[in-house]
Amino acid sequence: MKPLLICDCDEVLLHMVRHFGKWLDETHAIDFDLKGGDFTSAMKPRDGRAIAQDEMWGLLDGFFPAEMARQTLVPHAREALGALADVADIVILTNLQDHCRSHRIDQLARHGIAHRVECNQGGKGAPVARLVEELGAGVTVFVDDLPVHHDSVARHAPQVHRLHMVSEPDLAPHIAPAPAAHARIDDWPTAQAWISERFAAGLPAEA
Repeated sequence: MKPLLICDCDEVLLHMVRHFGKWLDETHAIDFDLKGGDFTSAMKPRDGRAIAQDEMWGLLDGFFPAEMARQTLVPHAREALGALADVADIVILTNLQDHCRSHRIDQLARHGIAHRVECNQGGKGAPVARLVEELGAGVTVFVDDLPVHHDSVARHAPQVHRLHMVSEPDLAPHIAPAPAAHARIDDWPTAQAWISERFAAGLPAEA
């Protein structure tokens, strides 16, 4: 029975916010600084108006999938997943609309990453629990950049090891470690070693 790695994509495998911000600047005359808060408050139109939440979602829909080609690979992510795939099943669980799934699969393949991709909306705890049951994994590691998803997984699948990773170096210093995660690591060589240790031990996370 293989171990299971369930891994987010944006700001874990691929850089997103740096390219989203550049696109907002070039196309919409919006400055973007995520250091101070969520996406809505991070968007500052240069005409002085405020961004409503529905407009924020509309802008994200404009980036995905049309501008996904802008995204770049996080250093060492491809190599780490390649090595981990020798011993584990890997699923990329990404919070995109379902119509973006084929685009995400093709995007990752262009970067040399070819694993099962599942799209999700909302908390990731329930889909993580379903994947663990489906694949029958004895030990599972979940990697994501957003604390809310670690909290969700802790509630729905507490036996899963949870690794908080923020791979964008301009963003990571401003994001506190997720309270519900077991560890915080922002680079793939160190993360690969941590994940491999969990797999080798073969034990579920402690509640």
